[in-house]
Order: sequence, then C-alpha cells, then structure tokens
Amino acid sequence: MLLLNLILILLLGGALAWWSERFGNAWPRLVALGVVLFELVYLLVNLSAIPLQNFTLVPAADDPSSWLVSYAVNWIPRFGINFELAMDGLSLILIVLTLVLGAIAIISSWDEANQRQGFFQANILWTLTGVVGVFLAMDLLLFFLFWEVMLVPMYLLIAIWGHEGKAYASMKFFLFTQFSGLLMLVAILVLAKLHQSATGVYSFSYFDLLNIPVASGMATWLMLGFFVAFVVKLPGFPFHTWLPDAHTQAPTAGSVILAGILLKTGAYGLIRFTVPLFPAASLEFAPIA
Repeated sequence: MLLLNLILILLLGGALAWWSERFGNAWPRLVALGVVLFELVYLLVNLSAIPLQNFTLVPAADDPSSWLVSYAVNWIPRFGINFELAMDGLSLILIVLTLVLGAIAIISSWDEANQRQGFFQANILWTLTGVVGVFLAMDLLLFFLFWEVMLVPMYLLIAIWGHEGKAYASMKFFLFTQFSGLLMLVAILVLAKLHQSATGVYSFSYFDLLNIPVASGMATWLMLGFFVAFVVKLPGFPFHTWLPDAHTQAPTAGSVILAGILLKTGAYGLIRFTVPLFPAASLEFAPIA
C-alpha cells in the first residue's frame, strides 16, 4: 500500500487545500506544505520496510520481483489494464527530489496568488500527484493517465496565475504536450494490440510488453511515438520552443515545478520506456537523436 498511499496523499491533500480556503488564505498554503512534508516523512520512515540491500538504478526490467516494492490490482481485466505500480532506485530518488522541490515551490510562492489560493495550492499538489504516478506506473495506459494528470494542473497554474503573456504561453504548452502525448498513446495501443496478436490476450503491463516480437520497421515508428512525447517534455530541439514562454509567464511555483520536476519526467521516460521497449530501434536512432 506504500505506493498507492504516495499517490492518494497528494491527491486528497489537494482537495483538502482547496477546501481549507474558506478559513482564510493562509490555510491552503499551510495545508499544502504540510501534505508534501508529511508524504516525504512517510516515505522516508517506510524505507525501513523496503529491501534497500537490493537497491539498484537498473533492476531486471522483465522481473517484477527484482524491484524494491510493487503493487498491482486488476482494473479493467477484459482489456488487460491493471493498476500496476513499482519502485526501483531511480524512481525512489526522483520521488524524493519531487517532494523536496514541491515543498520549495510552495514556500517560494508563499506571497503569490492571493486570489483563489486554495485552487492554486490544489493544482500544485495535483501536479505532484501526476509526477509521482509517472515515476511509479508500470501499466502503460496508467502511465499515460498520470502523464496527462500532471499536465492539466500545470496548464491551469500558467493560464490562471501567470503573467501578462499567460494565455499564449499556457496554450502553447498545452498544445505541444497534448499532441506529443497522443502520439505516445497511439504507440501504447499498438503495442497492446501486438501483444494480443502474439498471445491472444491484451496487456498494457510494462513487463509483458518487453517481450513481444515487433518488426524492425514497426519498432522504429513506435519508438518515435514515445521518443517525441518525452523529448517535447525534456525538452529537446526542435520541440523546445514552448519552454521559454512557459518559464517566463508561469508563477514562481510553476517555474520551480517546470524546471525542477516536470522536465525530469521526459528523461525518465526515455530511460524507463523508450530504450527498454525498443532497444534495437533506439540504438539505430541514437546517432540522429
């Protein structure tokens, strides 16, 4: 339940921060900071239950038991969709970094956004919810869901509490990330169909999709679907033009989250999904990338 709780604490904490606005503008700030610090302490305390002697940044990708901790329940079994989470050394480090920077983002914007303060802090916590989910999700459809969850509140932070050019910057951020995300979704659905063709059942599990045979040409196109989505978020040339506008127009908390947290999800996606799922295609494409 540790992994599920890491998501629920931030998700429900966002709703609590929004609700607490009725007691004054100070309460959402205090609630949001308290939720993030509580989650950080909760994670660190529960590290004693994690077999850290097996700590590694690169566990055996096709062996779920080699990960530090995992959690899985059936979600939509007819289509092979599960609520599947797992943590290794890489995701553990990134989650700790996310929580530390999340607390810094809240503190750095303490005197900002006096209007709708509860909703402001809720969007910070919901962005962190999506990021933590991205670092834990091992079902690719669940990963895509968290990928989208972290983008919507970030868009709202820029669009509502940004500076003079916030409308243009937020829309540019939204269009870049949504279009690239759709490419990844198509690649995920094709992978699930290939698994169904090979085994007779659908599956979106990372561990199952690692082992399906994919023709060389198809693998290249699917790899590009993931690659573009992650490079846009990284961001890399020529998909980087949304970042200067978003940074300059976002409120302080938004800039901290963008630079310190969201950009890391792009690199994480390349390491966790693109290369392991398509090793040969990634190797061939590496000189170009």
